[in-house]
Parts: sequence; structure tokens; C-alpha cells
Amino acid sequence: MRFLIYAFGFFVLAGCVTTSVAPPTVERRPEIEGEIERKIEGKIEGKIEGEIKEGVENFIGEMVERHGFVQAELEDILGQAQYQEGIIKAISQPATAKPWYAYRPVFVTPKRIAAGVAFWNTNAADLERARRDFGIPEEIIAAVIGVETFYGTQNGKHRIVDALTTLAFNYPRRADFFRSELEQYLLMGRDQHTDLLNIRGSYAGAIGIPQFMPSSYRRYAVDFNNDGKIDLSNSAADAIGSVANYLKSYGWEAGQLIAVPAIVNGEDYREVLYSGHPPRYTVAEIGQWGVAPRWHAPGGRLATLLELETKDGREYWLAFNNFHVITRYNRSVNYAMSVLQLAEEIRAARALNL
Repeated sequence: MRFLIYAFGFFVLAGCVTTSVAPPTVERRPEIEGEIERKIEGKIEGKIEGEIKEGVENFIGEMVERHGFVQAELEDILGQAQYQEGIIKAISQPATAKPWYAYRPVFVTPKRIAAGVAFWNTNAADLERARRDFGIPEEIIAAVIGVETFYGTQNGKHRIVDALTTLAFNYPRRADFFRSELEQYLLMGRDQHTDLLNIRGSYAGAIGIPQFMPSSYRRYAVDFNNDGKIDLSNSAADAIGSVANYLKSYGWEAGQLIAVPAIVNGEDYREVLYSGHPPRYTVAEIGQWGVAPRWHAPGGRLATLLELETKDGREYWLAFNNFHVITRYNRSVNYAMSVLQLAEEIRAARALNL
């Protein structure tokens, strides 16, 4: 299988195999040292080959047994997948790991704001219908797509089959997750009669304008333009409806606050910092930890505290349920705050031109 061949070659190169340097009193025999090194490399290659081959074969067997796939067809698809070393490097250094002061300038820019206004104007009818049907503001949908793919202009260059296969069998830290996504990708292809070898997306296997992982594609993607098919790679309407459906499914509350600036006093505030879970305390209750909103926020609303790193120190925000919902799209606080601030800038810029 081509995937296995590519994988083996990389791991041998990355194995950092060395040989001992002989004492000065012993004559060096390069031909012998070279032979020893080749034998060591051969053993390593054989071990890795066996492990990866076994993993792929087991995966194919599970797909045949669980979903009724034809073994030969899966062997053909996965046999054409190619290992991509750059994918492993990219996923090991995600952009969201940057501090807020470095992250924000990448996504909240005049160019992305202007492009967001243009995207809204071009797709105004679909965005308005999504707001009516799902309760998601137009600017939030536009901002999600703007952050993800610059409004569908940067959908990703990697073949999804390469990305998911590389990560499923060569990234132990999240192998279970990516094997599950590879499973969903194969099911998606069968459901929609799609050529799985030609779909492209991100290094993590996210697809199309809204960058849906295969599991989200199957669960939340909608045919919003009613043309009889779901096409997140080429249809802005389907992308808009699918983003709205995704956020609604995770509990978006129409017309409610997302986040407001906050002030803190003392050190007790650390007890209520956002930890990835839905807000648990009301605005009034959070006050006992020395936290207060800078803008009006209903005392009975559940909230959590965000701490963002700036060049001059820290800034604080009270975040509500809708902020947490955005983090279901991407777990990063930086990501969700970029969506929020880009959305606000898009709405403000568009209002100036109406």
C-alpha cells in the first residue's frame, strides 16, 4: 500500500539512528559500520512496517464488519493515501497556541473585515434566512467562515484522505480521534457518492468553506440551497446553513450576550476562570470573587471569566453561554474571541456603508 511505503521511509529517516565511535586505538572499518547501521535501520523499518500495516489492516477489517464495506475497495482507497510529514509538524504547532496579542492580528484585520462585509452583501439572503431559521446573527456566521477559510478562499490544500490517514496511523496522541474521523469520512463518501481521493481541506482533515470535520459534516451539514446535495466545498449557501445549524445544535441562545469586558480585583478571580465547561455561576455570584462587568450584564445570567494575554499584561472578559457555543467549533478561547471581535467589526463596517 502506498501509504505504508511513504510512512516507512519517513520513520527510518526520523529515527535518529547512530552508531558508536570506536576508540582511537581501533582501526575504523566504514564498511562494517555501514553494514551495522543498515541492519539496525532494517530492524526499525520492519518493526514500524509491521505496526502500521497491522493498524491499517485492523481498521479495514473493522470497517468491513461494522459498516459492510468491501475490503478490496478500502484497500484501494487507503493504498493511494500518502503519508505527509508536514501534517504531523503542522498539527504539533497549532496557531491557537499563540498568545492573544499575537493571535488577534492574524484574524481581525482590515482586509478580513472588508472581505466579511463583501461576503455578507453577496450572501445577504442566505445569511438572513439562516438567522431566521436558526437564530444565529449574520455577522457571527460570516466571522466563523472568515476565520476558518477567509470566506471560502483558503479551504486547504491537503487531500483529506492523506491528512486523516497520516494522523490516524502516525499520530499516537490523537490516533483514536483521527481513526474515528477517517471512519466518518469513508461513510460520508459512501452516503454522498463522493470521490474521496479528490476532496481537499486542512492538515487536520477539515472540509470545505466552514472546515467541518467528517463527523460534523455527517451530523450538521445541510442542503441549504435545496439543490439535492450537500456541498461544503463549493456552495456558500450550504456552508452558511451548516454553520448556523452547528451553532444552534450546541445551544446558541438567540438575542443573548456573547461576552463583555470585565474588571478583576485581587487574586480570587482565578477560581472562576474558563475551563472549557459551560458557565456555572451567575454574574452576581461571580462578584464574590472580585469580578464585575464593565458593561451592563444581567445579574442572573450564567457567566465565566476569560483572561487574555496582551503585550501590556492581561485583559478580562465575562463570557456567556453563546461564547461557550463558539468554542464548540474550536476549543480555543483565542479562536472564539477572534470570531466575536471580527463579527463586531464586520457589522460595524457594513452599517457605515448602508
